[in-house]
Amino acid sequence: MKTNSKSDIAFLWDESFLWGLISYKVLKANGLPFDLIRSDDIREGILKNYKMLFVPGGWASNKFNALNVDGIKEIKRFVNNGGNYLGFCGGAGLATLDGMGLLNVRRMPTKERVPSFSGRIHLNINEHPIWQGTDTPVFHAWWPSQFLVDDKNIEILATYGDALPDSFSSDLNIGDVENNGGWSELEEIYKINLNPQRLKDAPSVVEGSYGKGKVILSLIHFDTPDDRNGETVLKNLWEYLTGQNTEHRRQNTDKDHNYFTMDSKIMSLSSELCLLTSDLINLGARNFLWFWRNPILLLWRRGVRGLEYNTLYVMIREIAEILKRNTEHGIENTDKDLKEIRELLMPFVEKAKRLLVLERYAMQNGHITYEKCNDPEIQNIRTELFSGSKRHGGMFKELIEKVDNLLFSLLKPRESL
Repeated sequence: MKTNSKSDIAFLWDESFLWGLISYKVLKANGLPFDLIRSDDIREGILKNYKMLFVPGGWASNKFNALNVDGIKEIKRFVNNGGNYLGFCGGAGLATLDGMGLLNVRRMPTKERVPSFSGRIHLNINEHPIWQGTDTPVFHAWWPSQFLVDDKNIEILATYGDALPDSFSSDLNIGDVENNGGWSELEEIYKINLNPQRLKDAPSVVEGSYGKGKVILSLIHFDTPDDRNGETVLKNLWEYLTGQNTEHRRQNTDKDHNYFTMDSKIMSLSSELCLLTSDLINLGARNFLWFWRNPILLLWRRGVRGLEYNTLYVMIREIAEILKRNTEHGIENTDKDLKEIRELLMPFVEKAKRLLVLERYAMQNGHITYEKCNDPEIQNIRTELFSGSKRHGGMFKELIEKVDNLLFSLLKPRESL
């Protein structure tokens, strides 16, 4: 339960993975307070101690399942009694009628929306305190869903405008496509909606109420690293949903830690995990399957599961960075956790490398997607690594949950620094 905390904001960590880590780092860098909590805490009634619940990106359905019926009831009780809810992307989807039903908003079916947009996009904004102090309204969206809003009681705070030329739809650069022929033929080849104009004027940020509480849902990632407009909106959201002024400052997180020589066992294990995941990322890069579009996010070719490998690499790298400068976590526990991760990671990486090379060759022979391919070996390895679910399962699910639990245990003691 909540102890010795000065924060009014609960940050739900579960089933966020990469998106949770991104939010954590951006909020910390901007001095915005929060307490990390998990679904178990919510079921035990922790939300009564807070003014706002923040839920970052990730698969909405996985978040729903992690909370289960009791957790959902607690969140609805919290908001109904005057608590406020803020959700980004998957955290927004969780609160729609397709999830908890905090707002009378639905998500557009996948076949009707643009499922693979990523990057910078103009917004058409309506007057609201959250936009105060922003410059030209350009923000980031990372593979968002789309809202269907028919309720006049829902306030639309922003709609999508034009995508910027440096953005992507699937693995296609928007500026390049629009300068060289357009989207129609490519949509026939890819069998999905690609034209970012299909997003235009659709709601991207909405606000409504549930009982006495405010609910803001955003398909825009205001938590994108090094996004000055996003940082400004984050500060405004924190103030708007808690009613308190928040000092807005960048922090040098290195000052929060005392550097020391890491225990040799921990150093060796941590380095080994980083090397394994780096080898996997490097294999994908030299086979032209992906590239880094910023320090934390890859852009991958249609036909491979880039986000999963991206998530694994960044989270393990973050664990290694924390262990270099953190003395608060028990060495014995960390040693055990890292060994368990290694036992899962080694066979995963071996199989994933084989899969990526096979997928690379398959791309030369015809159209494939991350879930459909005529090669039985590819299909078998995919099922073993990820299951048949778009939301991922298989070996990856077991592995990433181990990584996630260790990362949470390392971050949790530091959140009030």
